[in-house]
Amino acid sequence: MSADRINLLRTKVFDKSKWMQLPRDVVVGHDAIEQIPAVCEDLALGDSVLIVSGKQTRDVAGKRVEALLAGSYDVTTFTIDGGEPVETIRKAEAASAEAGFVIGVGGGRVIDTAKIAAYNVDRHFISVPTAASHDGIASSRASVPTADGNVSLAAEPPIAVVADTAVIASAPHRLLASGCADIIANCTATLDWELAHRLTGEPVSEYALTLARMTAEILFQNADLIKPHSEESAWIVTKALVSSGVAMSIAGSSRPGSGGEHKFSHALDRLAPGKGLHGEQCGIGAIITMYLHGGDWEAIRDSLRKIGAPTTPAEIGVDDETAVEALLAARKIRPERFTILDMGLTPESARNLVKMLYRE
Repeated sequence: MSADRINLLRTKVFDKSKWMQLPRDVVVGHDAIEQIPAVCEDLALGDSVLIVSGKQTRDVAGKRVEALLAGSYDVTTFTIDGGEPVETIRKAEAASAEAGFVIGVGGGRVIDTAKIAAYNVDRHFISVPTAASHDGIASSRASVPTADGNVSLAAEPPIAVVADTAVIASAPHRLLASGCADIIANCTATLDWELAHRLTGEPVSEYALTLARMTAEILFQNADLIKPHSEESAWIVTKALVSSGVAMSIAGSSRPGSGGEHKFSHALDRLAPGKGLHGEQCGIGAIITMYLHGGDWEAIRDSLRKIGAPTTPAEIGVDDETAVEALLAARKIRPERFTILDMGLTPESARNLVKMLYRE
């Protein structure tokens, strides 16, 4: 089922004005989850709340959030059980309509489900990530898996982000490394945005572009500090993910953090589903697209290695020919979004690019 045939989002009406929605409260640190009641009181969103979580993340943090709010709010819960994503979103939407606001406690799928549901019923959304695996924890975009691969959709940006570094640091390091790779990929996403501006006249937000690029630079400079199960690492990465999400809200789209490397990742989702994490695939794509832009692709590769993120298709269980197919198919992903992968790759050049990934 393609995203074109499902009604996930409310209809938008053309409006010449631009409305930027940014988080009002951002709490990051050790035991930050304990600040949930204070954040909810500060925002005054209503007296009832729906808490969306997954089976594992409810045990990790969801139940704690429920307990913290039970004395002051009418708390209901919605647990994502691994069913069909679009149907899960519809069920979450129905549950959200009965609540004053929505809190998503979990990883990428939980956060995305909660903010799409909140968007569809006009409820505020609070993001409580249990892992720092991608920049969706603070953005106004959400990724939904379909039979044709993942699609990126508009969603409710969080009015608050509460990120407990103790919880995030306890998650598998692969998730944190994937989040780092997703942020590092901003450096090529911004180059693609500038390329599209020059060649097609696509508007560019200098503020969003600069923030996204600066966020990637922070990860470059601190790659040596990203270690498994370290709260300092969780702090660095979470702050970068929040900044990247804010850049998207300023731009009004995912452009500051999504270019050819993301199109490559979405193509891999279709050709080799379930192999690599989103950020891992974007990191590999960023090495390739930086090479095509004539930039320092080796610096991206070396930073990813320091962090513990994969740099070749083989490291995520994808064969090289499938990676070649993904590069060639990337131009069919969101064709309205022009990137360097839309400039006429041949099968031979795509194979040479994949071979380059293994070069020492």
